[in-house]
Amino acid sequence: MSEFTIVLGNKAYSSWSLRGWLPLKLCGVSFDEIIVPLRQSDSKERLLDASSAGKVPVLKTPQGAIWDSLAIAEYLAERFPNAGLWPKDPWARGIARSVTAEMHSSFPSLRNECPMDVRSHYKGRPLSEDTHKDIKRITEVWRDCRTTFGTDGDFLFGSFCIADVFYAPVVSRFVTYDVDLDPICSAYRDAVMARPEMQEWIEAGLAEPWIIDFEN
Repeated sequence: MSEFTIVLGNKAYSSWSLRGWLPLKLCGVSFDEIIVPLRQSDSKERLLDASSAGKVPVLKTPQGAIWDSLAIAEYLAERFPNAGLWPKDPWARGIARSVTAEMHSSFPSLRNECPMDVRSHYKGRPLSEDTHKDIKRITEVWRDCRTTFGTDGDFLFGSFCIADVFYAPVVSRFVTYDVDLDPICSAYRDAVMARPEMQEWIEAGLAEPWIIDFEN
């Protein structure tokens, strides 16, 4: 049995689950997975069994459960300092934490109007003004980080780190909803999508038997 077990929602749809799973992959540690399909009759009961918060992801450790994606990432960064989950430079690390926290707590219109869905592609779908504002802010963050901190690699701070983890589901959304991006942001999108961890996650999501219809 592995030291860690992570409880996840559907890989096809659960953006927060992806944010909990990716740091584990980056640490290179073995772990077990429990998938709780969302929007099923027993979903809430099973989620409450995993954590009193009743949400995913949940990281089960020998000491107990951690039930927030950012808390999971921070815990793993402290447990595995050599994994490079945050930038080494203090200033870069501070900005990385800032843009990660912004993603963690912001962009409600994008989340609601464009749910993560790796199974689908909506070409030319009209989006609301509020969602376009969210997209504008996100792409500003990407351009600023790539220009200021990311010149020695393909990601926001050069190497793939927690900041990229938290924007990875947004990258997936931009692919699904055919969001038009400038060259800097397009290159970043493509680099994230090409990560083997992202490909593994998407392949697993496509193979799942559960389908969620977001129109209902």
